[in-house]
This record gives sequence, C-alpha cells and structure tokens, in this order.
Amino acid sequence: MLSKIPLNLDKVKKEDLDKEILRVGMIAELDAVSLYEQMAAMTENENIKKILLDIAKEEKTHMGEFQALLLKLDKEQEKELEEGKKEVDELTG
Repeated sequence: MLSKIPLNLDKVKKEDLDKEILRVGMIAELDAVSLYEQMAAMTENENIKKILLDIAKEEKTHMGEFQALLLKLDKEQEKELEEGKKEVDELTG
C-alpha cells in the first residue's frame, strides 16, 4: 500500500535535488490520501469516516502545493503534464 520512498539521494545531481525532494513529497501525500480514503471506506463510524475524508482532502491540497512548486522548477514536467492532458482529451472527447 505505501510506497517505498527512495531516500538515498546521493546519486542525484545537485541541480536536480530540489525536484526530487518535491517528488518524494508528492509520493508521500498520495500515499496518505490512499491510506485515509481506504480507512474511511472500512469504518462504519461516521465521525471517523468524516475526519479521515477531511484529512485526505487536506493531503490532496498538499499534493497540489508540491506539484505547483515542481512545475516552476521543471519545465519539462510542465510540458509533459500538458501533453498528457491533451492526450486524455483526444481519447475521451
């Protein structure tokens, strides 16, 4: 369920380190969203469900913050994200 986050960043070029840090943050947030949503689906306690889903929503915001920073630092990532959106639009209408 949870990703194994690569913490050995010794081999990452210095100019790429910040981008990799942001990607690790994104991985952690996506894992948290998945965990909280799965737990919310398992519980029958509506208060617990409500809190877990609220926290998952906050983690999605954190994911967006990491992504926004990454797109400022990695123009190739920004371009490819746009290409992916175009491909989805073409395939799905």
